[in-house]
Amino acid sequence: MPRIAYVNGRYVKHSDAMVHIEDRGYQFADGVYEVCEVRHGVIVDLTRHLDRLNRSLSELRIAWPMTRQALILVIRETLRRNHVRNGLFYLQVTRGVARRDHVFPPAGTPSSIVVTAKSTDQSVIAKKNANGIKAITVRDNRWDRVDIKSVGLLPNAMARQQAKEAGAQEAIYIDHNGMVKEGAATNVWIVDHDGNLVTRPAEHGILRGITRTTLMDVAAKLDVTIVERFFSVEEMMKAREVFITAATSICFPVVSIDGETIANGHPGSMSQKIREAFFDVAEKTAI
Repeated sequence: MPRIAYVNGRYVKHSDAMVHIEDRGYQFADGVYEVCEVRHGVIVDLTRHLDRLNRSLSELRIAWPMTRQALILVIRETLRRNHVRNGLFYLQVTRGVARRDHVFPPAGTPSSIVVTAKSTDQSVIAKKNANGIKAITVRDNRWDRVDIKSVGLLPNAMARQQAKEAGAQEAIYIDHNGMVKEGAATNVWIVDHDGNLVTRPAEHGILRGITRTTLMDVAAKLDVTIVERFFSVEEMMKAREVFITAATSICFPVVSIDGETIANGHPGSMSQKIREAFFDVAEKTAI
């Protein structure tokens, strides 16, 4: 069966999907996006993803392309048409199509929306969980508003490519003070020597990940202490565990950073406990 995409009011073959050449997402990266996991036929943490979408749109003064309830119907229909039970959906909203000009288009210009969905290979995710992944550190060169989930991801793409060329799977951004920020597409956590989960505060400088937020609920259920504070590269390298979180992977253990082994070089018990408990705690919305 061919993949199906939703583009500005129409369900079309993925191979035939198109946006206008003067869509502001294409010309200015003037848009936002969300990626949401689908597992065992349900959408994971949909409410929190749509709440964050609302925040991103508000911060950039982009209008919703439709009502929230209508968007949920479109998401469900796109997933059904693609027969996704384990995978993800991607949605992107831009400021719309208008004559190329840096200033905003005239009031009333409709926003553009694209929704796609695909199944994912669960064996690949399982292998990364079993073996752990490698990461590198890079200096943060992104714009200041990384708390907005915008489509302006060129620095992230460059960082991920740098990681790939180094034989790693993620790049971890470091600020000008040598403190850990987040991954190119993930949030970063360490387990300190007291057994606490430590992650950088999300008030400014990193994205408030949805998986990050739900993980805090998981930790509370498991009676694990979470500490939101800054931590250095040196502390990360000496941590009992390092792992990264994202909607499509939940929790990947990091066993090597910049070629140096983390702890004993194997996935730790904390990331495993978090991962095993996550789905039971997360919100589940039927397709």
